This record gives sequence, C-alpha cells and structure tokens, in this order.
Amino acid sequence: MKRIAWLLLLPTLACAATRDDYARQWTLSTGAGDGGAYRVVLDRAVYRAIDSPSLRDVTVVDADGQPVAADVFGPDAPLAEPPRRLDVPWFALQPRKGEGSASLALIAERDTSGRILSLHAQTGVIQDEGAARAFLFDLSQAPPGVDALELHWPATSSIDAAYRVEASDDLQDWRTLSPRVQLLALQQGGRRLLKNTIALRESSRYLRLVPLDDAPTLPLLQAKARLSTQNVDTPLQWETLQGRMVREDDTITFVYALGGRFPVERADVQASGNVAVEWRLESRDDDGTWRWRAGPWVAYRVGTAGRTSASPPTTVLGAPARDRQWRLTATNGTVTQAPALRVGYRPEVVVFLAQGRAPYALVAGSAVATRADAPLPRLLQALRAERGDDWHPAEATLGTPAELAGASALERPMTPRDWKQWLLWALLIGGAVVVAGFAISLLRKPPDAR
Repeated sequence: MKRIAWLLLLPTLACAATRDDYARQWTLSTGAGDGGAYRVVLDRAVYRAIDSPSLRDVTVVDADGQPVAADVFGPDAPLAEPPRRLDVPWFALQPRKGEGSASLALIAERDTSGRILSLHAQTGVIQDEGAARAFLFDLSQAPPGVDALELHWPATSSIDAAYRVEASDDLQDWRTLSPRVQLLALQQGGRRLLKNTIALRESSRYLRLVPLDDAPTLPLLQAKARLSTQNVDTPLQWETLQGRMVREDDTITFVYALGGRFPVERADVQASGNVAVEWRLESRDDDGTWRWRAGPWVAYRVGTAGRTSASPPTTVLGAPARDRQWRLTATNGTVTQAPALRVGYRPEVVVFLAQGRAPYALVAGSAVATRADAPLPRLLQALRAERGDDWHPAEATLGTPAELAGASALERPMTPRDWKQWLLWALLIGGAVVVAGFAISLLRKPPDAR
C-alpha cells in the first residue's frame, strides 16, 4: 500500500513519446519478485545509441511501450550503488569461562601484507571442538571504507548473545570499539527478529569478539565486510580511438571521433616505442568551438631491460565530458603519426520505478523524444529512510538489444514553415501574374485600340 501511495505522488508522465520514437531497445531482466524500484548500469552499446548530450533520450518503458518514472544517476550516487560485501577470514577462539579477553593469548603467523597464515590460541581450558564462543576476524586485506561486519549462521539458529568488540593493528595491543553488542536470531509465531550486523566506527586490521555472558556457542558460518557506498570506487572503462592528422595554419593536430555520449573523466595517449611528448587535449560537439580539456601534460613511455614505465592518465577538465570530437595538439616534442587516444569513463545508472506491466525495456536514441521529469531522488531517499540505510533499488540487467526506428529516429525534423508566409507569397506571385497578364494583353492591341 505504501508503494501505491508513492506512485500517486508521482506526476503523470507525458505519453507523447512512444517506443518507435527511439533507435534501439534492450529488454530488462528484473529477476523474481517485485522490487518496486530497479537500477540498471549502462554499457557502451547504450552510450553509442544515445544522441542527447544531457541523456534525456534514454528511459524505460513498460510492456505496452509507455514510459515509466526513470532518472539517470551518476556512478557515485549512494542510492544507485548497492553496498558491496567481501568475505572476511575468521578464526574460532576458546577463552576461559568468565575471564573474557584476558585469557586470549594469540600466536599468529602472518605474511608481509599482514594477512594471517595460521593462528594458535593459548587457553587454560580446552573445550570441545566446535564449541567456540570468541572469534577473530582478519580485515588486513579489505579496502578502505568498511563500515560494518556481517555475521551469518544457520537460518534455524536461536541466538541471544552479548559481545565486546575489540580492534588491533598488530594482534598484540587491543582497544575496545564497542563495549557491548547484542546479536539476536529469534523466531516466534512465524515472526523472526534478526540482528547480525556490527557497525564499525573506525578502521582496523583485526577485530575480535569477546563474549560477555554465558550464552551458548555461536554457530558462525560466514563473515562479510560491508563497504560504505561512499567509498566504493567504480572502476574506469576505456574506449580506444584512432585519429587522423589535420594540418591547419602550419599546425598539425590529430582529430578523433567518439561514437557515443560517454561520460569521459580521464584521457591517455598511447604510442609505440620510447616517446615523450607534451600534449594539449580539446573537445567539441559536432562542429562547435573547441574547448580545452587537459594539458599541457607530458605523456611518456620508456622501456628498458624488460621493464616499461608509462605516464598515468590525465584528468579531463569539466568531467564528465560527452563531446563527440576530440583533438590532440603536440605543444612540445616531435610526432610523426597519430597516436591512439584512450578515454576513460565510469558507467552511469538508470533507476526506474516498476509501473505498468512487465517486462520492461530500456530505450535510447531519439532526436524528438525526451524523458519526462520524475522526483526519483526524493522518492529513493524517502524509501531509504523508511526501510533502512541498507535499502537500495533492486538489480536489473540489460538483455539483447533490438532495433526500433534505427537511424531514422536520430534525424532532425525539418522546421515547418508558417502557412501565413506561404499564403502571402502566393498572393504576391498571383498578383504579379495578373498584372503581367494585363500588360501583355494591352501590348497586343492595335495602337488606336489602346
């Protein structure tokens, strides 16, 4: 009922644009069940089909071809990025009953990166195998941004246990992160209460759970580190462009065509052999004015004794830049042939609401159709506030592309002329013809008849 209430708050979408107004479509697989809201990551085929620099000609339609509420989110948008989880190695410990962490003497063998290779716990009381109540978690290989530790046990387990969370960077000195954390897994009358997440306020290489009561052993099966979405760095994807040499006013430049509205953030110049050239990078859309994007910067490549060193990619000014034409100019150095230009981008995400009949399809590429405005950011924030910080739109994946209107959808319609202008010209031409007719008729008559 709440989802229906949110639907009523959305404005009515303009239905003037139909599926046939777009060049291509991709069927969307949303999996089983109704996720309410979905997210789909754009790929290079979609970017090549998009015509609008603002991405207004990409949207989602239902089974009847009617557009649904949709919007494009950047790769850094936390609501568009699902939380990422990594497996964490863990070790079971057996402390003395009632002595807490004082009885946990650890002997660990580690590699150079800090990863635990083997772990031995010296305890005064040896319990039965598998009856572990304390645990050590190795986060030394996890990337920055871990904000929680998730514990998983059998679904039928009944758990009510309290722990103290301790942290260390060397397995010797320990500090308390949380004096008391309650883990729960309770079932009654078909209802289930689960609390298996431990929030982490600071980063550390190792974590330890020390029992605070005489609760039964914890049947731990798996541990996962949850990365904060603000710290998830979407990897760059690259397009390699081949250029052509252009000579203008005694200046040699290299021009490249980018066949799509890619959100370019980085640029790199690739050349064969050892080379060091200072470059300036510019871009423009169609036949517009060239805009400075990067440089001057030195792009180099030096290979010696089986080892190659190369310059890192440079940042593009005003990113993301979606221009179709790019130009390199050598400001210092000698260039005899066009080098390859690599442009890096991070794919964006389309989030849409499950309206109308499934299945849904993503459509892109149109000179006349535009995506209707919808308050998706505010709606997603409200849903996240209602359902918890872990809620994100469900995953949808792009299917097989299919041709719709094709290249004809990208043709600019001719501007219709005003009918009043046509009528005025017709009257003027008609009047001129009548006057010319009178003049000819008068000239044909005898002089006395005139």
